[in-house]
Amino acid sequence: MRISPKVLLGSAVCLLVTACTGQTGSSGGGGGGGGGGSDPNTLRYLIEQLEDADELSRLEEHLADFEESSGIDVEVQQLDLDTMRTVLQTQLRSEDGPDVINWGSGPGFGGALAEAGLLYDLTGAYEENGWEVYDFAKERVTYDGKVYGIPGEMETVGLYYNTQVLSDLGIQPPRTLDDLRAACRTISEAGLVPLALGDQEGWPGGHLLSMALSSSLGADGMEALLSGEGSWESPEVVDALTFWQEANTNGWLGESPVSVDYDTMTAQYISGEAAMIPTGSWFVNDLAIAADFESGYVPFPAPDGEGVFASGLGSGPFVAANTDNPEGAIQLLDFLASEEHGQWVVENLQSIPARPVDTEGLDVDPLLAQVLDEVSALSEGGGELGYNIDVLMPEAFNEAMFDGMQAVLTGQSTPAEVAASLQAASQQ
Repeated sequence: MRISPKVLLGSAVCLLVTACTGQTGSSGGGGGGGGGGSDPNTLRYLIEQLEDADELSRLEEHLADFEESSGIDVEVQQLDLDTMRTVLQTQLRSEDGPDVINWGSGPGFGGALAEAGLLYDLTGAYEENGWEVYDFAKERVTYDGKVYGIPGEMETVGLYYNTQVLSDLGIQPPRTLDDLRAACRTISEAGLVPLALGDQEGWPGGHLLSMALSSSLGADGMEALLSGEGSWESPEVVDALTFWQEANTNGWLGESPVSVDYDTMTAQYISGEAAMIPTGSWFVNDLAIAADFESGYVPFPAPDGEGVFASGLGSGPFVAANTDNPEGAIQLLDFLASEEHGQWVVENLQSIPARPVDTEGLDVDPLLAQVLDEVSALSEGGGELGYNIDVLMPEAFNEAMFDGMQAVLTGQSTPAEVAASLQAASQQ
């Protein structure tokens, strides 16, 4: 689940918010053996490790009233992501395990737990509580016709640009790949890095492929590719890889991007050293805090026209199948699905809930407000969204993708060779 560390932190905080709250109760099948024991007012939560003390402090202030009104005692357990991957199924089988977990929504994550019978069926809870979740997001937590979780915050992946730099150079925001090529040449001649990129960790390279393919294939084409109906050796995949090879060969990505980490990559853009940066919606918060210039955010360009945003979901809450307190656990999820909580998430975590949120009266950065409006319009049928590959594909495929993108950028493999390796990984 190679998502930005900032997104993982926001996801964990979202779950912890719910850990001391609850509104309407609901019941559904299952129960018997999970974390809170026989005490109906105690629940145990397993979340990804929190890292930011300031966000935790603000969170605790937010939680005080909810803890008092709900009467629910919460025991929060934290594990780093790699450890959680290793021990999660064992924890969920334990009689003293968690009642609620915060985990990825893709088939290799929440889907694998559902297939193993370790998650509580929330289909009835959705109907009883009327949870408003974007349809496409709800599909990401639906397996074999049953709904098992509340989708985490949404992410889009696209292209940011420094509005002043592009204006000074007479460049319009690129709509097509040829526009982007021309912009990169002009920016490079001006002595700036056209596209900041740092792929040392591997997962940013997966986002590069996700955004290029989403814009080239559109939603239907991406669905075919991800479901196995399409081939990863198709000309579109090879062309997407070839663009990034071309960009690196021409020096548009800066010096040795596979040796640059994500934080250095973002610092290049924020400092003004780079004019554009391909990354996700979570970056809006960094810009609001650190940048002294305005940015625009557009879909990555398509070969012959305007592209679409690649999209995905961060981690979200699931209920353990063997919880002793399904009603209390569902109370927590009911709060997480509420607009009030969504507004708090927008204003305090600068992330995008997987449900409509009214931002009127909220203290929201203008660029984030723009992204929220765009995502809402697209999610409600006003256009289409592509897919962020790494939250939907199994870990083995993702590793092949991360390694393959780095091989393209270092010249160790051709785009056609990497496409063939992706096709082989998809069939494992």
